[in-house]
Amino acid sequence: MTGILKKTFYFISFLIFLPACHAQQSTMQQKDSLEFSNKIVPDVIWRETYVALSHYPELKDTPIEIRFKKNIKKSFMQAQPKVSGLFKNRKNRSYFIFINEKFKIEDEIFDVTTVPSEVLIGWIGHELGHIMDYRDRSAADLVWFGVKYITSKKYIREAERAADTYAVNHGLGENIIATKDFILNHSKLSENYKNRIQDLYLSQEEIMVLIDEIHEEIN
Repeated sequence: MTGILKKTFYFISFLIFLPACHAQQSTMQQKDSLEFSNKIVPDVIWRETYVALSHYPELKDTPIEIRFKKNIKKSFMQAQPKVSGLFKNRKNRSYFIFINEKFKIEDEIFDVTTVPSEVLIGWIGHELGHIMDYRDRSAADLVWFGVKYITSKKYIREAERAADTYAVNHGLGENIIATKDFILNHSKLSENYKNRIQDLYLSQEEIMVLIDEIHEEIN
């Protein structure tokens, strides 16, 4: 009788865990089927990352590593070239996108698990826009870019608006708008922070103009 109970227990356990194993295998097959190389992406955001990357065919083979990091100041994400490859041929450069595991704006704490998927796609798409900007610059220009970004608010504005524009022109306009809405309509964020976002990045109205222009070109 004890043997029958054991076999019954093992069979029920098998039935319970089979769907989970199948789901994990299915997830891995989905990841393996995506045609992007030289990418290192945390599992928790791989879907959003590959949706964003699918809009940037130019970056298909560009080495990009997305890594969680603590204490990125004043930002949720940050794209930058790897220093080790800075002086290589532009086509052979590698890039990081750092993401704050958790970040605090005013009294609100965020992490990737609390950010809606369409917003996360827009955020990653914006950072990929920065990489599009970097890939056309010489090593000396990138160093100068870093200096100006640290010292000039005007240059920060130019760089952030350029990244937004790259994202919109690559078909991520709706996601960039979702990202702005997520920040600007968040009641717990201060007006000072919201004003900073409005000052440095494209407005929803400017994004809609770019989207309309793209549609007119297609039609």
